Parts: sequence; C-alpha cells; structure tokens
Amino acid sequence: MIHYVDVSEMDTVELFPDDTRDQSRDSRTAQPVRVEFGAISHRGRVRPNNEDHYLVWRGPSSPAPLLTNLPSDVLPATDDVAYGMAVADGIGGAAFGEVASMLAVRTAWDLGFGQLGENVPRANAGFADWKSSLDSTFNAIHRKLLERSESDSSLLGMGTTLTAAYTIGRDAFIGHVGDSRAYLIRQGTIRRLTRDHTLRQELIDAGVVRARSAEARSVRNVLTNRLGGLEPSLRVDTRHLRLLDGDCLLLCSDGLTDLLDDDELSQALQVSADASAACRVLVDLALERGGRDNATVVVARFAIPTTGGSSSRA
Repeated sequence: MIHYVDVSEMDTVELFPDDTRDQSRDSRTAQPVRVEFGAISHRGRVRPNNEDHYLVWRGPSSPAPLLTNLPSDVLPATDDVAYGMAVADGIGGAAFGEVASMLAVRTAWDLGFGQLGENVPRANAGFADWKSSLDSTFNAIHRKLLERSESDSSLLGMGTTLTAAYTIGRDAFIGHVGDSRAYLIRQGTIRRLTRDHTLRQELIDAGVVRARSAEARSVRNVLTNRLGGLEPSLRVDTRHLRLLDGDCLLLCSDGLTDLLDDDELSQALQVSADASAACRVLVDLALERGGRDNATVVVARFAIPTTGGSSSRA
C-alpha cells in the first residue's frame, strides 16, 4: 500500500496549523515536498509472535496514522500537527516484548508524535531544541515502561528499541535507542544514520573484536541501551540532516539487518518500483535467509522541488 503525503517545504523549521500560519513570515510560495511511504512487518519463520511495531503518521490538516501494525483501538484521535515514522522492536520474550514495543509507540504518540504537546518544538526551532525534545520524549517513554513493569511483576524487565524520524520539509530529525536502524540512501549510496547500542558494537569500537568475527556475531543482539529493562538511565542518540530530491529514508528492525548487509539494502531500494515494493523485497529476502527474527521495514522516498518549483523526480 502506498501513501503520498504533501508537506510544506520551508527554509527554516516551522510548524503552523494551516488556518493560523502568518503568511508574512514566508512571502514566496512554498512548494510541496512529496513523500511516498511503504511499511511492512513480518514475524519471520521462527518466532511464534511479532514483537515489532511501527507507525507512520502525518499532519497538519488531519493528523492520523497512515501506516501501522498497532491494533486499531490503540491510537486515539487527535487534532494537532504531527508527521513522522517509528520502528520499535520489543525485548523480553513472548508477549512481554510485544507489550513493550506497543506501549513505546503508543506513549510516543501521546507525548508528542501525535499531540505535539510541550515535547515537540514549533516555529523556527533549531536542532538544539529538537535534541532536547527527543531526549525528553524518549526518557518519558523509558519511565512509562519502567512504571508499567513495576506495577505488573509479570512484565519485569520488558524493554524495546525505538528508532524514529521526524521530517519537516527538507529537514529530518532522528531519535534512536537500541539496535533498530535508520539509513539514508542518496544517489546510489547508503549511509547508516544510527549506531547500534550493542555489546558487539562496543567491542568493535574498542578494537577487541573484528566486525565479521564469530566473537562479534555471538554478542550482536546483546543490547547495552534500551527503553525499559532494568536500568534507570538512558542514552538517546539524535541527529539532523537536510534532505535532497530523490533521498530515501529506511527504518528497520534487526530482524532485517542481521540477515542483509548495507549494500543489499541499498540495491533493493533502488531497483524497486515504489516504497511498498521495496519493503516487500527486503522482507522476502530476510525470509529466504531463514527469517530468524521479526522483520519490520518502513521506507520513505522524497521528491523535493528545486528553487524554481519543479522536481527532478516529478
């Protein structure tokens, strides 16, 4: 299923409801940035249930989920501005991980993704404001998961990864905890935007093991940072980038990246006819290679007008 979303492209990061925006702030006619979405989640061939959840939403005129595998009654209706995408991979086994990832995405929507309360900056916000906002939102989700597990001993230790992207015109803001990933594919080159919070990555960074060694593979899924769990502290990675015409953002869980390397991800995204087809190709590849884990993929392709108002991908 393909969804197209138009958002206003502006030189600065501005969020205004359509009916209240001060037109004097931007005298030129804003050209729309066209975004094509695709998303899919599969439990794989081994796991009995799917502990991954994803959400793609839009605003400002009629904020609502566009693509999600959350149950229909999980997200309430809202009239505020929101736009972005998120992938959460639950940890804890059986239903625990499923509860954790669902609660993380739902809480994220409540705190800011959907309602745009105090946690999400408005008009002319810079990256420092967005970094503070993302830190605040992720830590609030973390506390929510800890509180839930404390109130229900059967959920003790449940946790989840969460990788999210906000895009406003040409600006993209990434928030990340865990080992789900975000990628940018630009002009045939793939670039990883997130760093895995795993023991494997720490050992590689320290020069203790080589990236492709058996030792590294044996600890690839040992998380050193996650939402929930048993640790009170949390580290949130954030970054900002300016999008170009033809860029593609990929968010995915480790059920995909454990089985496909970066070049294979890039190739599948480039040869696929649309974002939805790219998601299907990637998940099918993971299933062909054993489907050892749940695999979730969210893809966004951007057609950004040039100064003259035309787009090379029109």
